Order: sequence, then structure tokens, then C-alpha cells
Amino acid sequence: MTSESGTVMGKLRGWREYMAPTLKKTAFLERGVLTPEEFVRAGDELVFRCPAWSWERGSNPPKSYLPEDKQFLVTRNVPCPTRVSDMEAQLGLIQQQAQNNDDDDDDWLVSTLVKQNTHSLEDEFDILDEEGEVVKSHPNEEEEKPAEEEEGDEYADMADYEDNNVLVDDDAAAPSTAGDTNLLKVRTYDLSITYDKYYQTPRVWMVGRSAEGQPLTGKEMMEDVMTDYANKTVTIEVHPHVSGPHASIHPCKHGKVMKTIVDNLMAAQQQTDGNEEAGPSIEMYLFIFLKFVSSIIPTIAYDFTMEVNTGKK
Repeated sequence: MTSESGTVMGKLRGWREYMAPTLKKTAFLERGVLTPEEFVRAGDELVFRCPAWSWERGSNPPKSYLPEDKQFLVTRNVPCPTRVSDMEAQLGLIQQQAQNNDDDDDDWLVSTLVKQNTHSLEDEFDILDEEGEVVKSHPNEEEEKPAEEEEGDEYADMADYEDNNVLVDDDAAAPSTAGDTNLLKVRTYDLSITYDKYYQTPRVWMVGRSAEGQPLTGKEMMEDVMTDYANKTVTIEVHPHVSGPHASIHPCKHGKVMKTIVDNLMAAQQQTDGNEEAGPSIEMYLFIFLKFVSSIIPTIAYDFTMEVNTGKK
């Protein structure tokens, strides 16, 4: 997408968002969306638990439905050491080799590669009981499947996550530190989260720099997006607060995906303790959301780690 078309789309998006009514009544559990006040609550929790994130005022006139000092969230200098295309090629090669080999022992290679290189959505968040103890998400299973039985080749459209649960924070979701990038010359990204009043969900933006500190082009940033999403779900657009072109994940399906994830978490908790009213709190929203987003940009190692407690406060 050219800068000119990005500007036109930005203006259209701004007009549409301006005309959209502000959501006043909570619909988190019913539709997977947030009110502006809930977005701020979720953002406060993210900043509290993950100091790499912070609130920003923004350079443009503030959105009236958000506090002036909490217009959007940002984390800076996030390392991105690997190109998604390289990861996909390596994964595809190993999967092909595994398919051509009758020895089941080869399956662990695929599982290990996925765990090391992606924030996959194949596992589930840990569910905590009222005493803070971790309980199984599938209480009917006596133990977790061994690594060799895991499948890690699901990179479908966001709508396909309707039938999947969201996973536990894994080793790949390590906190990002700017100091590490000074030792290892890699690409870095600034990621930000705004509130989209039209879709009533958070929206992720990212802008990257090369190992030499030069701004990445739109084409280069797409190298760090899963192929199924690049230039489709993820496009180059104008950030509402920060100058320069950004890659942005379109929020049209965010509410639907979040609703599915929340439903799965609630179903797992109900099976565990029979609590029909159990569900993740508003404060957990951005942690679940960022875990989902990590399946789209798996090599950008931003921080979103925490345990998810589905019990109501």
C-alpha cells in the first residue's frame, strides 16, 4: 500500500470512527469488545504487570472518550531476531521430512521448532482455582500430551480460531529488553495499542528499524508477519498519534476471536469447578489479546506474560 492510499484510508477510518457511537455498556463476555473505560482498566493492568509497556498522550488532539494521558499504549525497542519467511521455510522443510519418514520419533522436531520460534495458539492459558492453584484446562485428561503428540502447523485465518482455545504463556513469550538489542544486532520494533471506537476493540500498530537503526519499509515489515496475514489482515496505514507509516492488524475480527477465546476459557473453568459465572476479568483482556496477536507476528518478542485467573473478583 502506498503512502498516499494509506493516508486516504487513515482519513476514512478517522471519519468512520468519529461518527461511530461510543460503547457505554459492557459487552466483554457477550461480544468480546470493550468500552473505552474498560480499555483503560485493561491497559492499567498491562502497564502494572509488564513495565515494558506504558501509556502515552499522543501528538494529535486527544480522543475525547479516553483520558488525555492514556491515549494509547506503547512498548519500544522490542527485538525481532528472525524473519517469519525463514521460520516458515524451516518449519515446512522439517514437516516435509517428518511426513516422508515413518519413524514417529521425528515428530518432536516439529513441535520443538514451533515452541522455539512462535507464540502459537495450540495450548491454553493456565486456569487458576480460588486458592491460586493451577488446574487442568481439560479436567477429563489425566495428564498433558507429550511434546511429540503436539501439532504446530496451524496458521489459519483469524476466524478459524473459533474452534480453538488460547494457550498458556510459553517460553517464547519472553519479556523484551532494550539492553539485549545492544548486544545482539537485530531488528527492533515499537508496538502500540490504540482503542478503535468503531470496532470497540484494541488495535495493534508496529513500526520497525533495521539492525543499523534505519526505518524499515512497509515491505520489510511484512517480512515479520505470518504469510497468511501479510498485506491482508495486516496492512500499512497511518497511526492516529505517531507520524510515519505503521503496519497495523485490522480489528474487524478481534471481537469475534476474543469472544471465542473467552467462551473456551469459561467452558474449561465450568468443567473444573461447575462455576457457570466464571470468566476472565476485564483486566485480563489485553494479555489474552496480545497472546492471540503473537500468532500473527510470532518473531517480535514483546512482553505479555502472566497467569490468567478466570474467577470473578
